[in-house]
Amino acid sequence: MKYNIPYGKQTITKEDIDAVSEAMTAPLITTGPKAKEFEQEICNYTGSSYCIAVSNGTAALHLASLALLKKGDLVLTTPNTFLATSNAIIYAGAKPLFVDICEDGNIDLDLCEQELQKNPNIKAIYGVSFSGNMLNQQKLKDLREKYGVIILEDNAHSIGAFQNVIKAGSCKNSDCSIFSFHPVKNMTTGEGGAITTNSKALYEKILSLRNHGMIKTPDMAPWEYEMRDLGFNYRITDFQSALGLSQLKKLDSFLEKRRNIAKYYHDSFKGTAIKPLYAYDEGSAYHLFVVRVSYHDKRELYERLLSKGVGVQLHYMPINKQPYYKSLGYGDEKLPVMDSYYHEALSLPIYPTLKKEEQEYVIRTLLEIVSE
Repeated sequence: MKYNIPYGKQTITKEDIDAVSEAMTAPLITTGPKAKEFEQEICNYTGSSYCIAVSNGTAALHLASLALLKKGDLVLTTPNTFLATSNAIIYAGAKPLFVDICEDGNIDLDLCEQELQKNPNIKAIYGVSFSGNMLNQQKLKDLREKYGVIILEDNAHSIGAFQNVIKAGSCKNSDCSIFSFHPVKNMTTGEGGAITTNSKALYEKILSLRNHGMIKTPDMAPWEYEMRDLGFNYRITDFQSALGLSQLKKLDSFLEKRRNIAKYYHDSFKGTAIKPLYAYDEGSAYHLFVVRVSYHDKRELYERLLSKGVGVQLHYMPINKQPYYKSLGYGDEKLPVMDSYYHEALSLPIYPTLKKEEQEYVIRTLLEIVSE
């Protein structure tokens, strides 16, 4: 049988299509009642006090950064993430400082503490819950209380993840959290994102920045508004929000399937040369399933898997080695765990509709190529 298995894809049902179709016939199809309902349901799901839905995950990072940071602020962040995380720091006129990762792919918070001890001018930590695996919540709490540092949790991979009783996006130990609803994420609005926070002041600031920096007050005439900040048009549509509401209802069932797939990978790779990034964790949202593979030529491994119909990907190339960042003076940081990780990491197919025989084919094909 010929397979063509992507590493990830959206799961869209008839209920999703019907929800979008209904929203498209409403009088208001841009940001309106469905967007507000979507924001409230995200608050209900995560346990956060406030939510602002936006046009995409990068917009969420940008607006959060404008609200949290000042020009010149130093921000500790990870090299193991998509470009948007550190780009948003630069958008706000601040400066990212790259910190090495732990073996599980997340930023090393112990190294962050060492940097905070050496440099009291560091204002923030932008941590990514990589692959769906939440940042250490106790450590975040300790750093926040001890150093008064601003913390943003980039939970683009992690809606539905939990650690003990703390859910991703609850902002129990951070100033705010962001989500992405890109099609390969655990739920989708096509494009879309969200920011959660427990701070009313942050919420109101970001809400204004989402809509051109405009403010309306009860004493104004109906047509009046005031632009108090240089904001952006980062609004989400009501038909995207309708899709998000429909997807959110199914999120827990999506996560159950992802966790079952992850568990099967773990059990299948025991005693082999294929090493899952971290031990199976029922609290992970498993947006990605990453393994580490020692192979003489990574490109050859990648291309051989693709030629056999197994879609794989690499998450991520170290941001500090990108040409733009090198032009700013980055690239020489000593990040040994990240460097080693980059040479060995591979993301395998994982999504709710992945069939058992397809997963078995992925496992069998990878083991065969590596054993050769």
